[in-house]
Amino acid sequence: MIAEKVLQHPCNVLTEAQRLQFFRDGFLVVENYVPEPWLERLRAATRDLVERSRAVRESDATFILEEGHSAESPRLHRVSSPQDHHEEMWAFMRDPVMTDLVADVVGPDVKFHHAKLNVKSGKGSGGFDWHQDIPAWPHTDYSPVTVGVYINGCRPDQGPLSFLPGSHNGPLYSMYDDEGNFVVRIREADLAWVTEDMVARPTGGPGTTVLLNCRTVHGSSPNRSADPRLLLLPVYSSADSFPYTANPIPSVHQGDVVRGQPARHASFDTRSCELPPDWRFGYKTVWQHKKKPAGY
Repeated sequence: MIAEKVLQHPCNVLTEAQRLQFFRDGFLVVENYVPEPWLERLRAATRDLVERSRAVRESDATFILEEGHSAESPRLHRVSSPQDHHEEMWAFMRDPVMTDLVADVVGPDVKFHHAKLNVKSGKGSGGFDWHQDIPAWPHTDYSPVTVGVYINGCRPDQGPLSFLPGSHNGPLYSMYDDEGNFVVRIREADLAWVTEDMVARPTGGPGTTVLLNCRTVHGSSPNRSADPRLLLLPVYSSADSFPYTANPIPSVHQGDVVRGQPARHASFDTRSCELPPDWRFGYKTVWQHKKKPAGY
């Protein structure tokens, strides 16, 4: 569903001013949004997933490991599709606390696409260079939104998400390097115009939630603290938005309508989108080609 149609529906959670800010800036921060009972359940689920990672020796389809990971001292960067591996994660992602919020920016009918849990273990965990999300999983329109939940909050030294406000209204940049590898990273030359005063790096307490437009240029810096930065990142779209490439992070729940009704017609935005590699052959190559973060 395109923005003009979304705005015809009343808000459920956000104020109208907040919703307009999301469409203007390409992201919105809602401080301390998720209630503490849910945060406690998510923390317990995260502990279970970290415990399972002790048996993992190298990164796989579920666990992306940080340097120094071991059974004695697990260090995780990411858990892919946590909703497929822990029922509490899936219960949260389809709860109204999430789906009513998403409906405010995609329309009343909400569909799930994929999710990841960025653990970003402390003491130097890597960041992520500037990139845009939608080239990794193109849809028929640009309604997909990522919801980032800081389970324990996020301080400046933990490598918060960073944004270029308004960049969702600009071009989609290539996610391929000069050798033709898909690296989920924008070439430095393409962003030579960016200055430090353009960058937003919002932080917040436990339950602080970020809504991120799929076209917005964003990244994150390394986690310099001793504490992990737990960020749950489910992705939703309007029910009438459809992916037209394979999912890089597949899920048994992909396409589940978690609020409202399934669509009978597709929504289309004619702005073009660069295509990713054929994800049927796996997502691991992105991590193989990913360079050490440049500081964002």
